[in-house]
Amino acid sequence: MTERLILKAEICKVLALGGLLLTLVGGLAACASGSAASTASGANKADFITDSDETDARKRARIRLELAVGYFEQGKTTTALDELKQSINADPTLFEAYNLRGLIYMRLNDVGLAEESFRRALVINPRASNVQHNYGWLLCQQSRVPEAVQMFAAAIADRNYGDRAKTWMTQGLCQMKAGKLMDAEASLGHSYELDAGNPITGYNLAALLYQRNEFVRAQFYVRRLNNSELANAESLWLGIKVERRLDNRDAVSQLASQLKKRFPQAKETALFDRGAFNE
Repeated sequence: MTERLILKAEICKVLALGGLLLTLVGGLAACASGSAASTASGANKADFITDSDETDARKRARIRLELAVGYFEQGKTTTALDELKQSINADPTLFEAYNLRGLIYMRLNDVGLAEESFRRALVINPRASNVQHNYGWLLCQQSRVPEAVQMFAAAIADRNYGDRAKTWMTQGLCQMKAGKLMDAEASLGHSYELDAGNPITGYNLAALLYQRNEFVRAQFYVRRLNNSELANAESLWLGIKVERRLDNRDAVSQLASQLKKRFPQAKETALFDRGAFNE
Protein backbone atom coordinates (compact mmCIF):
# COMPACT_ATOMS: atom_id res chain seq x y z
CA MET A 1 0.00 0.00 0.00
CA THR A 2 1.25 3.48 -0.86
CA GLU A 3 2.70 5.26 2.15
CA ARG A 4 1.03 8.45 3.30
CA LEU A 5 2.90 11.69 2.93
CA ILE A 6 4.57 12.89 6.09
CA LEU A 7 3.06 15.89 7.89
CA LYS A 8 -0.03 15.59 5.71
CA ALA A 9 -1.95 18.25 7.59
CA GLU A 10 0.77 20.78 6.88
CA ILE A 11 1.86 19.72 3.43
CA CYS A 12 -0.07 22.31 1.43
CA LYS A 13 1.45 25.11 3.50
CA VAL A 14 4.87 23.61 2.94
CA LEU A 15 4.50 23.05 -0.78
CA ALA A 16 2.89 26.34 -1.71
CA LEU A 17 5.70 28.84 -1.55
CA GLY A 18 3.26 31.62 -1.42
CA GLY A 19 5.86 33.92 -2.68
CA LEU A 20 4.90 35.07 0.77
CA LEU A 21 8.20 34.39 2.38
CA LEU A 22 10.15 34.33 -0.85
CA THR A 23 8.80 37.29 -2.75
CA LEU A 24 6.04 39.18 -1.03
CA VAL A 25 7.97 39.84 2.16
CA GLY A 26 11.59 39.85 1.05
CA GLY A 27 11.05 40.77 -2.54
CA LEU A 28 8.83 43.78 -2.10
CA ALA A 29 11.65 45.79 -0.65
CA ALA A 30 14.12 44.53 -3.20
CA CYS A 31 11.96 45.19 -6.24
CA ALA A 32 9.87 48.05 -5.03
CA SER A 33 8.88 49.15 -8.50
CA GLY A 34 9.07 45.93 -10.45
CA SER A 35 12.80 45.57 -11.17
CA ALA A 36 15.94 46.47 -9.28
CA ALA A 37 17.29 48.64 -12.04
CA SER A 38 16.19 49.84 -15.43
CA THR A 39 18.12 50.65 -18.56
CA ALA A 40 18.20 54.23 -19.76
CA SER A 41 18.61 55.23 -23.39
CA GLY A 42 21.87 54.11 -24.97
CA ALA A 43 24.31 52.12 -22.85
CA ASN A 44 23.73 54.05 -19.62
CA LYS A 45 21.88 52.43 -16.72
CA ALA A 46 19.52 54.18 -14.35
CA ASP A 47 20.05 54.25 -10.60
CA PHE A 48 18.58 51.50 -8.46
CA ILE A 49 14.95 52.18 -7.70
CA THR A 50 14.34 53.10 -4.06
CA ASP A 51 11.24 53.93 -2.02
CA SER A 52 11.42 57.59 -3.00
CA ASP A 53 11.04 56.60 -6.66
CA GLU A 54 7.73 54.83 -6.05
CA THR A 55 4.45 56.41 -6.99
CA ASP A 56 1.89 56.94 -4.28
CA ALA A 57 -0.27 54.28 -5.92
CA ARG A 58 2.53 51.72 -5.81
CA LYS A 59 3.23 52.50 -2.14
CA ARG A 60 -0.45 52.04 -1.28
CA ALA A 61 -0.50 48.80 -3.23
CA ARG A 62 2.56 47.46 -1.41
CA ILE A 63 1.18 48.36 2.01
CA ARG A 64 -2.12 46.62 1.25
CA LEU A 65 -0.26 43.63 -0.10
CA GLU A 66 1.87 43.34 3.03
CA LEU A 67 -1.29 43.49 5.13
CA ALA A 68 -2.85 40.80 2.97
CA VAL A 69 0.19 38.57 3.49
CA GLY A 70 -0.13 38.94 7.24
CA TYR A 71 -3.83 38.10 7.26
CA PHE A 72 -3.28 35.14 4.93
CA GLU A 73 -0.62 33.69 7.20
CA GLN A 74 -2.99 34.11 10.18
CA GLY A 75 -5.67 32.15 8.31
CA LYS A 76 -7.90 35.21 7.89
CA THR A 77 -8.57 34.48 4.25
CA THR A 78 -11.53 36.80 3.64
CA THR A 79 -9.76 39.76 5.20
CA ALA A 80 -6.63 38.98 3.20
CA LEU A 81 -8.66 38.91 -0.01
CA ASP A 82 -10.23 42.25 0.80
CA GLU A 83 -6.80 43.86 1.39
CA LEU A 84 -5.56 42.26 -1.80
CA LYS A 85 -8.41 43.70 -3.86
CA GLN A 86 -7.46 47.15 -2.60
CA SER A 87 -3.82 46.49 -3.50
CA ILE A 88 -4.73 45.51 -7.04
CA ASN A 89 -7.07 48.49 -7.39
CA ALA A 90 -4.25 50.80 -6.35
CA ASP A 91 -1.72 49.26 -8.75
CA PRO A 92 -2.65 46.29 -10.98
CA THR A 93 0.98 45.71 -12.06
CA LEU A 94 2.26 43.93 -8.93
CA PHE A 95 2.64 40.29 -9.96
CA GLU A 96 3.07 39.34 -6.29
CA ALA A 97 -0.52 40.42 -5.64
CA TYR A 98 -1.85 38.02 -8.25
CA ASN A 99 0.36 35.26 -6.88
CA LEU A 100 -1.15 35.71 -3.42
CA ARG A 101 -4.61 35.90 -4.94
CA GLY A 102 -3.98 32.54 -6.56
CA LEU A 103 -3.02 31.04 -3.19
CA ILE A 104 -6.09 32.51 -1.54
CA TYR A 105 -8.39 30.99 -4.17
CA MET A 106 -6.55 27.67 -3.82
CA ARG A 107 -7.38 27.79 -0.12
CA LEU A 108 -11.00 28.56 -1.04
CA ASN A 109 -11.01 25.64 -3.52
CA ASP A 110 -11.81 27.92 -6.45
CA VAL A 111 -9.56 26.36 -9.08
CA GLY A 112 -10.68 28.62 -11.92
CA LEU A 113 -9.91 31.88 -10.15
CA ALA A 114 -6.67 30.48 -8.73
CA GLU A 115 -5.45 29.51 -12.19
CA GLU A 116 -6.50 32.85 -13.67
CA SER A 117 -4.57 34.64 -10.92
CA PHE A 118 -1.35 32.72 -11.51
CA ARG A 119 -1.66 33.29 -15.25
CA ARG A 120 -2.08 37.02 -14.68
CA ALA A 121 1.02 37.05 -12.48
CA LEU A 122 3.04 35.31 -15.19
CA VAL A 123 1.86 37.75 -17.84
CA ILE A 124 3.33 40.54 -15.71
CA ASN A 125 6.49 38.59 -14.85
CA PRO A 126 6.94 35.47 -17.02
CA ARG A 127 10.07 34.43 -15.08
CA ALA A 128 8.63 34.56 -11.57
CA SER A 129 9.83 31.20 -10.24
CA ASN A 130 7.70 31.23 -7.10
CA VAL A 131 4.58 31.78 -9.21
CA GLN A 132 5.60 28.93 -11.52
CA HIS A 133 6.01 26.71 -8.44
CA ASN A 134 2.58 27.58 -7.08
CA TYR A 135 0.88 27.24 -10.45
CA GLY A 136 2.59 23.87 -10.89
CA TRP A 137 1.24 22.69 -7.52
CA LEU A 138 -2.27 23.78 -8.52
CA LEU A 139 -1.97 21.87 -11.80
CA CYS A 140 -0.69 18.80 -9.95
CA GLN A 141 -3.70 18.85 -7.65
CA GLN A 142 -5.87 18.79 -10.76
CA SER A 143 -3.92 15.75 -12.07
CA ARG A 144 -2.55 17.85 -14.95
CA VAL A 145 0.87 16.36 -14.33
CA PRO A 146 2.66 17.15 -17.66
CA GLU A 147 1.66 20.82 -17.36
CA ALA A 148 2.68 20.84 -13.69
CA VAL A 149 6.11 19.40 -14.46
CA GLN A 150 6.56 22.01 -17.17
CA MET A 151 5.93 24.75 -14.60
CA PHE A 152 8.23 23.16 -12.03
CA ALA A 153 10.97 22.78 -14.63
CA ALA A 154 10.72 26.46 -15.55
CA ALA A 155 11.15 27.43 -11.90
CA ILE A 156 14.06 25.05 -11.32
CA ALA A 157 15.84 26.34 -14.43
CA ASP A 158 16.36 29.70 -12.69
CA ARG A 159 19.71 29.31 -10.91
CA ASN A 160 18.99 32.38 -8.81
CA TYR A 161 15.80 30.84 -7.44
CA GLY A 162 16.34 30.17 -3.76
CA ASP A 163 13.70 27.47 -3.28
CA ARG A 164 14.79 25.00 -5.95
CA ALA A 165 14.97 22.19 -3.36
CA LYS A 166 11.33 22.69 -2.46
CA THR A 167 10.26 22.74 -6.10
CA TRP A 168 12.23 19.55 -6.84
CA MET A 169 10.46 18.00 -3.84
CA THR A 170 7.02 19.15 -4.95
CA GLN A 171 7.64 17.85 -8.45
CA GLY A 172 8.64 14.49 -6.95
CA LEU A 173 5.45 14.29 -4.89
CA CYS A 174 3.43 15.17 -7.97
CA GLN A 175 5.13 12.40 -9.92
CA MET A 176 4.52 9.94 -7.07
CA LYS A 177 0.85 10.84 -7.15
CA ALA A 178 0.81 10.07 -10.87
CA GLY A 179 2.56 6.73 -10.36
CA LYS A 180 5.76 7.86 -12.10
CA LEU A 181 8.01 6.40 -9.43
CA MET A 182 11.32 6.49 -11.30
CA ASP A 183 10.82 10.15 -12.17
CA ALA A 184 9.72 10.83 -8.60
CA GLU A 185 12.86 9.23 -7.17
CA ALA A 186 15.04 11.38 -9.42
CA SER A 187 13.23 14.59 -8.42
CA LEU A 188 13.27 13.78 -4.72
CA GLY A 189 16.94 12.87 -5.01
CA HIS A 190 17.73 16.29 -6.47
CA SER A 191 15.79 17.90 -3.63
CA TYR A 192 17.65 15.84 -1.04
CA GLU A 193 21.00 16.86 -2.48
CA LEU A 194 20.05 20.51 -2.03
CA ASP A 195 18.31 20.16 1.36
CA ALA A 196 18.92 16.90 3.19
CA GLY A 197 17.14 18.22 6.28
CA ASN A 198 13.67 18.45 4.73
CA PRO A 199 11.57 15.75 6.45
CA ILE A 200 9.01 15.51 3.63
CA THR A 201 11.74 14.77 1.09
CA GLY A 202 13.49 12.23 3.31
CA TYR A 203 10.28 10.45 4.28
CA ASN A 204 8.94 10.16 0.77
CA LEU A 205 12.25 8.94 -0.63
CA ALA A 206 12.24 6.23 2.03
CA ALA A 207 8.59 5.37 1.40
CA LEU A 208 9.13 5.15 -2.35
CA LEU A 209 12.15 2.87 -1.94
CA TYR A 210 10.26 0.73 0.58
CA GLN A 211 7.49 0.23 -1.97
CA ARG A 212 10.10 -0.99 -4.44
CA ASN A 213 11.61 -3.40 -1.88
CA GLU A 214 14.88 -1.44 -1.77
CA PHE A 215 15.03 -1.75 2.00
CA VAL A 216 18.70 -0.89 2.55
CA ARG A 217 18.36 2.36 0.63
CA ALA A 218 15.08 3.15 2.38
CA GLN A 219 16.80 2.54 5.71
CA PHE A 220 19.37 5.26 5.01
CA TYR A 221 16.75 7.98 4.58
CA VAL A 222 14.29 6.95 7.27
CA ARG A 223 17.01 6.35 9.88
CA ARG A 224 18.40 9.82 9.31
CA LEU A 225 14.92 11.28 9.76
CA ASN A 226 14.12 9.22 12.85
CA ASN A 227 17.42 10.22 14.44
CA SER A 228 16.40 13.88 14.19
CA GLU A 229 13.93 15.97 16.17
CA LEU A 230 11.60 15.90 13.16
CA ALA A 231 10.64 12.24 13.61
CA ASN A 232 6.91 11.63 14.02
CA ALA A 233 4.53 8.67 14.21
CA GLU A 234 4.54 8.17 10.44
CA SER A 235 8.31 8.14 10.11
CA LEU A 236 8.76 5.84 13.11
CA TRP A 237 6.19 3.42 11.70
CA LEU A 238 7.92 3.39 8.33
CA GLY A 239 11.23 2.85 10.11
CA ILE A 240 9.78 -0.13 11.98
CA LYS A 241 8.60 -1.71 8.73
CA VAL A 242 11.94 -1.13 7.02
CA GLU A 243 13.95 -2.60 9.92
CA ARG A 244 11.55 -5.53 10.15
CA ARG A 245 12.15 -6.33 6.48
CA LEU A 246 15.88 -6.27 7.17
CA ASP A 247 15.38 -8.50 10.23
CA ASN A 248 16.90 -5.89 12.56
CA ARG A 249 14.97 -6.88 15.67
CA ASP A 250 16.78 -4.56 18.07
CA ALA A 251 16.07 -1.59 15.82
CA VAL A 252 12.40 -2.60 15.54
CA SER A 253 12.14 -2.80 19.33
CA GLN A 254 13.81 0.57 19.84
CA LEU A 255 11.59 2.32 17.29
CA ALA A 256 8.46 0.67 18.65
CA SER A 257 9.33 1.89 22.13
CA GLN A 258 9.63 5.44 20.83
CA LEU A 259 6.36 5.16 18.93
CA LYS A 260 4.41 3.95 21.97
CA LYS A 261 5.99 6.42 24.36
CA ARG A 262 5.74 9.53 22.18
CA PHE A 263 2.58 8.82 20.18
CA PRO A 264 0.40 6.44 22.23
CA GLN A 265 -2.84 7.57 20.54
CA ALA A 266 -1.52 7.58 16.97
CA LYS A 267 -3.02 5.36 14.31
CA GLU A 268 0.45 4.00 13.62
CA THR A 269 0.73 2.79 17.22
CA ALA A 270 -2.53 0.91 16.88
CA LEU A 271 -1.29 -0.63 13.63
CA PHE A 272 1.87 -1.82 15.37
CA ASP A 273 -0.10 -3.32 18.24
CA ARG A 274 -2.23 -5.24 15.72
CA GLY A 275 0.83 -6.35 13.77
CA ALA A 276 -0.66 -4.74 10.67
CA PHE A 277 2.65 -4.29 8.89
CA ASN A 278 1.13 -4.33 5.41
CA GLU A 279 -1.23 -1.42 6.03
